[in-house]
Amino acid sequence: MGQFKFILWLAYWYLQSESFEFEWDVGNSTKRKTKHGVGCDEVESVFSLRMAVPLGRQVTPAVDEERLCVVGPSLSGKFISVVFTLREGRVRPISSRPANQKEKRVYEEVRKTLEGIR
Repeated sequence: MGQFKFILWLAYWYLQSESFEFEWDVGNSTKRKTKHGVGCDEVESVFSLRMAVPLGRQVTPAVDEERLCVVGPSLSGKFISVVFTLREGRVRPISSRPANQKEKRVYEEVRKTLEGIR
């Protein structure tokens, strides 16, 4: 599993985008559904619900293309971790799976902080 470093522009991008366009890799979508039980609609709903928390940019392991991560609820109520890249303004999911306990804790901490700011 990769490690991520928070970057502020990702939070702004996520919160300010009016809509999200997706680019799907057929192989990844089949593997994700079979291995983790996460469908394309669920991944897209993590973005459209606007309740996710950006974890940041992947710093380890090193990769050629910038990878970003958000964690949040899907329409089905599952907490999903989505690793993706941006290609020509489109979200290209690389992997998605149910969020682990650490990711859920980070999500709760950030949401509480944001609520305290309002």
